[in-house]
Amino acid sequence: MNLSRTAVHRPVFTVMVILIVVILGGISLIRLPIDLMPDITYPTLTVRTLYENASPEEIEELVTRPIEEAMSAVPGVESVYSTSSEGASNVRVTFSWGTDLDTASNDIRDRLDRVIRRLPDDVERPILYKFDLANFPILIFGVSGKQNPLEMRRIIDDQVKYRIERIPGVASLDVWGGYEREIQVNLDAGKIKAMELPLDQILSRIREGNVTLPAGTIDRGNLEVNIRTKGAYASLDQLADTVIAIREGVPIRLRDIAHIDDSRKRITRVITVNGKPGIRLGVRKQSGKNTVEVAARVLKEVDKLNQDFSQIHITPMLDTSDYIKNSITNVGSMAIYGGILAILVLLFFLRNIVSTFIIAITIPISIIATFTLMYFGGLTLNIITLGGLALGIGLLVDNAIVVLENIYRHRESGEGAEEATIQGTGEVTPAIVASTLTTLVVFLPLVFVQGMSGVMFKQLALVVSFALFCALLIALTAVPLMSARFLHLHKAQQRNFRIESLYQISVRFFARVEDAYKRLLHRALDHMGTVVIGTVLLLAASLITISR
Repeated sequence: MNLSRTAVHRPVFTVMVILIVVILGGISLIRLPIDLMPDITYPTLTVRTLYENASPEEIEELVTRPIEEAMSAVPGVESVYSTSSEGASNVRVTFSWGTDLDTASNDIRDRLDRVIRRLPDDVERPILYKFDLANFPILIFGVSGKQNPLEMRRIIDDQVKYRIERIPGVASLDVWGGYEREIQVNLDAGKIKAMELPLDQILSRIREGNVTLPAGTIDRGNLEVNIRTKGAYASLDQLADTVIAIREGVPIRLRDIAHIDDSRKRITRVITVNGKPGIRLGVRKQSGKNTVEVAARVLKEVDKLNQDFSQIHITPMLDTSDYIKNSITNVGSMAIYGGILAILVLLFFLRNIVSTFIIAITIPISIIATFTLMYFGGLTLNIITLGGLALGIGLLVDNAIVVLENIYRHRESGEGAEEATIQGTGEVTPAIVASTLTTLVVFLPLVFVQGMSGVMFKQLALVVSFALFCALLIALTAVPLMSARFLHLHKAQQRNFRIESLYQISVRFFARVEDAYKRLLHRALDHMGTVVIGTVLLLAASLITISR
């Protein structure tokens, strides 16, 4: 089927198809997620294990090494990196590119179930995170208020933390600062020694007295009632009355050998907001989630939190999404400026407003059509994809220029509008198709690059290739359609005197340029040996420069 013939003979159908493409592209642009770069997050999972009051050496020996050995046997693991600090072990597992993290998570959980029995009894169950703990938070907030730091921390832990962590795309909310409540049992060393009470017995009695256990069921008519024994401490007096041991029929209670204080945990960092004690919050996103979308949801939820809790005020201190949006805006602006300059260059050389408009219309249509591919292909609007569009702007008009110039040549020979359009387009169709394919072949190898470079440049190759393909279709449909109806031969009497004078000046200028090129071409053909040798020497010099 001849596309140009169909476009010329069925203009309404052609215009409707183009409008459908433009509408789809516009909707896709509105819904495209924005990010600074393509998703190049390493396929990493983190296993975090807490072992309170243990030194880094104990953590490494008793916790980190067993987990490292178990993680090394997981399929697809490329490297295992661990950090042992006081009271915590972090094991970061990096997989090969393309690994399905959901499947990898299941494999890691299976390995953890096998290794848990080898860990100390007091170790908390290892937690698997689908993000890298080393990644910087996308949002940092400062919390201030009239409440004391202990009350503010309680509100954050009990009311705010879960509301932010339930937002789609949020991996965790880190809380720094404030006071955390801590019940301190200060033992009297002299009394413990005098009564010959082992420390592990004291800890065991406290732990056993602070549990809530099921006590079975009872029948009440047609109802079956579950019974639980409330053994958790509800006050300091209950904790103080805990029986530690019995000596000669006399119970020894915790209050007899220790002093109990309702205090706070030891302060390891000081957070101030506007010069007053406060709390800092850090929001981490899940791997593969869009930074701008997650940040927007969190900021919206923070506004609701400020309304719901008047006693505290959450203030954004750092928002990485602002930098991303500014960067994308700058790149987009540069692409628009590049398109405007390309149109001005066309106008300078074509010296015809109608011809310039016909060719220039291929740029926005091709770019808008590319947004459709990006949306349905799961791409994001980032520096790489926008850079690909900016790179392809100059290439988008090549086919349209060739088609329009050949149509104009047929019009100058006296052919009718439709006949010249169909004939002119048909003559250059194989040439522009071949030219487009050769350009696409240049970007094809980028699709097969693996690793981080492959993730980045694959999107670049896809965007440029699809934009060029759309430009080819526009050159074979929209350009012939508009040429058949709006392209007219130059008539001097229809122009203003000044415009006509400028036009004649440009004609003489380009005529001199053409004559100079003809002379240069004749000299090159007369001295072919010199031209070939000079080209080879230039190529050799270029290769030497690359090697250095």
